[in-house]
Amino acid sequence: MNNNSVKHEVLSWLKTILVALTIVIVCRHYLITPSIVEGESMMPTLHDGDRIILSKIGKIERFDEIAFQAPDSDDAYVKRVIGLPGDKIEVKEDILYINDKQVEEPYLEEYKKSLSQSQYLTNNFTLKEVAGKSIVPEGCLFVLGDNRLVSKDSRYFGFIEDDSVIGDVKLRIWPLKAIGIPE
Repeated sequence: MNNNSVKHEVLSWLKTILVALTIVIVCRHYLITPSIVEGESMMPTLHDGDRIILSKIGKIERFDEIAFQAPDSDDAYVKRVIGLPGDKIEVKEDILYINDKQVEEPYLEEYKKSLSQSQYLTNNFTLKEVAGKSIVPEGCLFVLGDNRLVSKDSRYFGFIEDDSVIGDVKLRIWPLKAIGIPE
């Protein structure tokens, strides 16, 4: 090989690496990003140490699991979206009401089964009591953890703003036995 062909080969590899890095950076910044679940607030849906993939595109819908910048710390939290802008939220006797309609929460059944008859997984509350407003304001979301007994969520820090959302949980990639789309 002569000097010119070595230079050409090196430049070709550098261009390929640069293009690949650019694609990874653009995808990670604008489309998807990996994250790690910390804590037990989303159990049994997500567990401490689970590796997840977040989508940064698309519309956030009710009951999506999202990661967001915590309003009360430097951490990122993963919680479930319960209230969208304009929603009235209330919990009475462990039943969620959205806009005065009873809503099923099948992801809570595992924990509810382990409670005694007189215990509630989620204490009674209204939005006014926990967040100071009767409805979820525009540009905000109301979030709760699935493990309501230990979750630090909108009941404690109020609404989260749309611009604090990092992404919507789309896929669990670790542990291997639990790979898939969280419910």
